[in-house]
Amino acid sequence: MFRVLVTDKLAKQGLDILRACPELEVEESPSLKPNELRGKIKPFHALIVRSGTTVTADVIEAAENLRVIGRAGIGVDNIDVEAATKKGIVVMNTPAGNNVTTAEHTISMMLALARLIPQATASMKAGKWEKSKFVGSEVFNKTLGIIGMGNIGSLVAERALALKMRVMAYDPFISRDVAKRLGVELAPFEDVLQRADFISIHTPLTNETRGLIGPAAFALMKKGVRLINCARGGIVDEQALYEAIVSGKVAGAALDVFAQEPPPPDHPLLKLDQVICTPHLGAATEEAQINVATAIAQQVVNYLTRGVIQDAVNVPSMSPELLQVLAPYLTLAEKLGSLQGQMLTQAPGELAIEYAGEIAEYDVKALTLAVLRGLLNRVLESSVVNYVNAATIARERGIRVVEAKTAQPKGFSNLITVAATTESGVNVVAGAVFGQKVVRLVRINNFFLDADPEGYILMLHNRDVPGVVGAVGTLLGEAKINIARLELGREHVGGLAVSLVHVDDPVPPSILEKLRQLPNIISAVLIKL
Repeated sequence: MFRVLVTDKLAKQGLDILRACPELEVEESPSLKPNELRGKIKPFHALIVRSGTTVTADVIEAAENLRVIGRAGIGVDNIDVEAATKKGIVVMNTPAGNNVTTAEHTISMMLALARLIPQATASMKAGKWEKSKFVGSEVFNKTLGIIGMGNIGSLVAERALALKMRVMAYDPFISRDVAKRLGVELAPFEDVLQRADFISIHTPLTNETRGLIGPAAFALMKKGVRLINCARGGIVDEQALYEAIVSGKVAGAALDVFAQEPPPPDHPLLKLDQVICTPHLGAATEEAQINVATAIAQQVVNYLTRGVIQDAVNVPSMSPELLQVLAPYLTLAEKLGSLQGQMLTQAPGELAIEYAGEIAEYDVKALTLAVLRGLLNRVLESSVVNYVNAATIARERGIRVVEAKTAQPKGFSNLITVAATTESGVNVVAGAVFGQKVVRLVRINNFFLDADPEGYILMLHNRDVPGVVGAVGTLLGEAKINIARLELGREHVGGLAVSLVHVDDPVPPSILEKLRQLPNIISAVLIKL
């Protein structure tokens, strides 16, 4: 008998699926705090949550029998996936359960914003009839700029086109052929900002996208633009948005998400008539809640009773014995994909993955999926891309995947090389596994090195001349940024070099800009692995 604990409200249809399985014993215990969950979790084999439950590393440590954590929804930010993975616990989600719902909410917010519907409703309920005050704007023939053309962004584009809007999009990981097939004009970020009448955000919250829509972005926008954010709080600089609305640059904003949720009652944006907002309702429809509840319930039943893994965010479908052998290679493969995703500035048309040495003796399909997951996680929600759908998403984005194996070692007993081809050229990264589990980054394009692919890494391209390391260290020291370690690679004496500076904390954009201005520094980017 398997015991299943449900700690958030789950649609009845999902609970019915769980209770219909004779091998499962189901207990509902909503609204548990982490310390309460930690004290309760020990005898359970499965845990099903939504966004209300926080599954910390301490909870996972106490979960002696836990085999699977199921998230009824997309996001897994409330689950310590790394801790679960280390303990061999499968984390599943339902990545497609609320895509349509969120896209429809975005369109609803855009139309309500354009026609001032919430403001007019409030006016009428106050006993007024202010017809001339609420003159709105048509969306017909207007340009919608979409930032991020993932599943939801694509659905929004499809619906906007049906409204006879012109749709342009910024997404560095979608090919022009795919965009053309969708009926969307692909354009640089700055062009979308400058030309769009409405801007809708559909990108994940990462180090790169935090504050993406800030003062510089608002300065590029046309006067009277309207902004919609049903993605993640923090992507929009809320103070900058407030100032842009007050100045008249932005005509209005529709927000379903905030950097702090719930936002404080005195939040300045809540005081503006030009702002309409909802309390993170993007996925809040009866249909979506039923979809995610039934999906996660069936996934948990299938895993506990048949060992079938569906939509896992941290493990591919394979036997436990093979997983134990390939675990370090899966880690390496995903990190190489993530590194490519953070280095590339254009969509790759082709991704060539070569496995050399002993690893070539195994079925490497899961490793290729791990590379794709790492790559695509840089432009989509990390919880959206898993080992089931990674290949499909890559294909939808016009990425051709080429896999090659050779039993001949290439300088290492096991080597994985990932080459991404874009319109600008080929970008190559490679890594190796030493012993049974030591993962190392050994190549970045023409530079060979020995680096630990972990944590925050400041990647510098520089000229190989004296004083560069000292100047970088001094600048970081003055900014109170601690250097954990340093790895170097160079083409030849006096030529070009790459420096990987491991730091304990993220490097702010202002410091990155100062680094780029140092003598002999060609480029500086922050990588998170």
